[in-house]
Formats: sequence, C-alpha cells, structure tokens
Amino acid sequence: MGIMVSVRGWLQCDHGQLAQIKEIVEADDPKRTYSGGWAFPARQYNNIKWAFYGGDIRAVSLGWFEERLRQIAQIPASYPDDEYDERPRGLFLLSHDVDGMGEWRVCDGGLVIGLPQGDHHYLDA
Repeated sequence: MGIMVSVRGWLQCDHGQLAQIKEIVEADDPKRTYSGGWAFPARQYNNIKWAFYGGDIRAVSLGWFEERLRQIAQIPASYPDDEYDERPRGLFLLSHDVDGMGEWRVCDGGLVIGLPQGDHHYLDA
C-alpha cells in the first residue's frame, strides 16, 4: 500500500478568495481520489469563509497537495488598498507514517513547512 500521510486542516479567506480556491480545487482531475478531501460548508456566514481538507494521501503524492496550497497562498488580497494584507491563511497538520508529525502554515502569500508549534501529537495516528 505504501507510506501514507494523514492530512487535516483549514483555510480562512474572504468570499472572492473562496471562489478562487474552489476553482483551483475543481481544476484537478475529478478521477484524482485525493481531491475529494476538500470540503466547503454550504452555509457560511459572516465575512470570513472557510475551506477544510481531511484525508490520507500516499507520501509519493504529497507534492500534489503542497502545490495546491502554494497556489492558494498566492491568491491576492481582495482589497489591496486596505491596511491589512488579507490573503488566505490556514493551518494543516500532517501525520507521516515514517517521519511523524509536520505542520504546514499558509500565510503571507506562501507555505511554511516545519514541525508542529504546539503539542499536537495526540492527533498523530
């Protein structure tokens, strides 16, 4: 079966950015099993919108998910003249069968990959 990585996390964004995130996700081949891990609440409220991901990915396919997050991170702020740089941001925890826990942070237009900043080992399956 190969080495697996459990991926779970979320993104927060605004309405316009959520539409772009959905476009990125929907552009994937519908036969790609892992793209089915994306979820978008049907009834989102207030100004902040959410996208979630949860699924087990073969380690050899993890690059696919990393590329999607890098694309999403580069979505510009909807209101660039605002004093805040409100690009999509979020947090993903990964549990690798061999390498253990990892943390991927979507922030400041990029993806930061590192070790978990908190005690998330109770989630390590």
